[in-house]
Amino acid sequence: MADTKDIKPRTLMGPGPSDVNPRVLEAMARPTIGHLDGQFLEILNDIRDMLQAIFQTKNKLTLAVSGTGSAGMETCVVNLIEPGDKMLVCVNGVFGKRMTDVAERAGAEVATIDVPWGRVFTAEQVERAMKRSGPFKVVGIVHAETSTGAAQPIEPISRVVHEAGALLLVDTVTSLGGMEVDVDGWQIDACYSGTQKCLSCPPGLAPVSFSSAAEEVLSNRKTKVRSWYLDMNMVRKYWGSERLYHHTAPINMNYALHEALRIVLEEGLEPRWKRHLAQHRALKAGLEEMGISYIADPAHQLPMLNAVMAPDGVDEAVVRKRLLSDYAIEIGGGLGDFKGKAWRIGLMGESATERHVNAVLTALKEVLAQT
Repeated sequence: MADTKDIKPRTLMGPGPSDVNPRVLEAMARPTIGHLDGQFLEILNDIRDMLQAIFQTKNKLTLAVSGTGSAGMETCVVNLIEPGDKMLVCVNGVFGKRMTDVAERAGAEVATIDVPWGRVFTAEQVERAMKRSGPFKVVGIVHAETSTGAAQPIEPISRVVHEAGALLLVDTVTSLGGMEVDVDGWQIDACYSGTQKCLSCPPGLAPVSFSSAAEEVLSNRKTKVRSWYLDMNMVRKYWGSERLYHHTAPINMNYALHEALRIVLEEGLEPRWKRHLAQHRALKAGLEEMGISYIADPAHQLPMLNAVMAPDGVDEAVVRKRLLSDYAIEIGGGLGDFKGKAWRIGLMGESATERHVNAVLTALKEVLAQT
């Protein structure tokens, strides 16, 4: 039988989770108390306030869903969509496809718009799709496509979505805490994230935020939300002033998120974004010296998720296994169209440092020389 005491530490440089600050791990070990204890409710208040700061929003309905980033996706979709509603999903990678699947399961009439993986959407492409197949209640798009390393500009998309009278839903799972996410400035109606990426907290919670327009949709639904557990009409009464019991919140995970958010705000949002960008540039320079090219459009590459093509003739899985076994460095493999062809190297939160960049470049160079 496996023993958790025997688990060996890793340097986490994949698509998530990222390395976790010892302060966050220490917070998880603090005493477990009741989910309606006044002390814990104060923690939830702090989490809401800090998430508002990091999402750059004044949205009252901002909280951490008890579940991973995928639960955040499902939360946003099932609360905004009723059976028969029309939703447009922009697909340029795995997570756009996943949003499509979730929307179909929620009963939406889904239309999709596609561009080649690694590229991003223009406002004109979205506008044409809306005119061709709309009107739509919701338009969903991924800000940071983890499968390709593409960074999607949101503000131009937001303008055409709102001009057409739709709500904008944005996936910020990989971007939040590592690059700018401006919920109010970009007029995002609903967005979701995860704790294990640039927030450098263990996986288990999904920050979400809903605009006043999205809240109005929630309040005026004609049918019940298809997920009892993720129904924001009930969950917000627990996070809000009523404090009505809904489910037993994961106490110690919220401690961890509380501490992780404190660390983000202590560093400052702009310095944190600059740190991620600087380490991305250093990694990119080192990889290009080795002849390794990026998947995403050079004008739209994520700083925290570097998706690159494995060199011709190299078994990418063998290289990843060697990095893990010989150097204790974890990187990710390709997904979807790039499965077996690519590596995904994460520079997220605590893993976005010069030490991490130097370590992975040195190890990769040595492994490739022996391959």
